[in-house]
Amino acid sequence: MKLAILILTFASVAAAQSKSPVSSALRQMLDGREKNTVAAFEEMPAGKYDYKPTVAQMSFRHLAAHIADGNNYFCANVGDVPQPKVEFNGKESKKQLVAAVKASFAFCHTALEKANDSTLGEDIKWFDGKPRARAWAALGLASSWADHYGMAAMYLRLNGLVPPSAKK
Repeated sequence: MKLAILILTFASVAAAQSKSPVSSALRQMLDGREKNTVAAFEEMPAGKYDYKPTVAQMSFRHLAAHIADGNNYFCANVGDVPQPKVEFNGKESKKQLVAAVKASFAFCHTALEKANDSTLGEDIKWFDGKPRARAWAALGLASSWADHYGMAAMYLRLNGLVPPSAKK
């Protein structure tokens, strides 16, 4: 217990000393989220990319495009840089989608290097066209990574495959 308190104390002091704790946290999360997400899309066989757990849910193919779009949108807004123009038609191959997901994470590395917490209060144009604080994009990015990797992991499990984060 004493060790846990000591670790938490030092962690909170380090976070308090950071001038951009939110942006720094996103940069620290990026490698792990990229590794697991890319590996999930590499793991699923190409013949299963149209798999949907239910009719109402998106296919694995759509999920890959959705993640690439989301990374590009959120990272561009967090880093205050232009968003890459990427179009998907729903017919992309596994190879094309894995490349798109990889490219979106590569873009996030570049964009998040420019992120600074001092800009989180600035307005950006949100999905609905309304202004929102840039902080929405930072929070949206973190929740998107968790939500969508969780979906990909579930799709893998439903097809008898082990998600990357569950492999030892």
